[in-house]
Amino acid sequence: MENLVAQGYICYLPLIAIEKIQRGKIVRVVEALFPRYLFIQLDTAYSSQSWAPIRSTVGVSRLVTFGGQPAKVDHEIIHAVRQGDVHRSNLVQTLFTAGDQVQILTGAFAGINGVYQMPDGQDRAMLLIEILSKSVKMSVPAVGIRKQS
Repeated sequence: MENLVAQGYICYLPLIAIEKIQRGKIVRVVEALFPRYLFIQLDTAYSSQSWAPIRSTVGVSRLVTFGGQPAKVDHEIIHAVRQGDVHRSNLVQTLFTAGDQVQILTGAFAGINGVYQMPDGQDRAMLLIEILSKSVKMSVPAVGIRKQS
């Protein structure tokens, strides 16, 4: 992106905050919403900018094209994407949401299925599991569960 900006192009890389498990802990990281894709604003009314230099810029592998022409995205769509951008929003894509079917992977209850209820502290999750035909709430390490497919 830096190489394109240095050439005078207006670029936009949509970002999103997501939860991931790293080193046994749930952490929030910022990643590209569309990995390996970058939006470039180009006013084709002016001949001073063209697509040709973009293709030969270091870091650019290719342009998304349809029928040999670079793909165009309406300004309204870019505006809508910007509304959800991590820099303008508090939205975080979480690992689990209430109601998710999960399986416990570690500890005495490994292999038991449950329903994710909510976070329970920084690195724990509250689950609802069935024990002896009774629903029981249980707090487990969040890194020790996974969503059911």
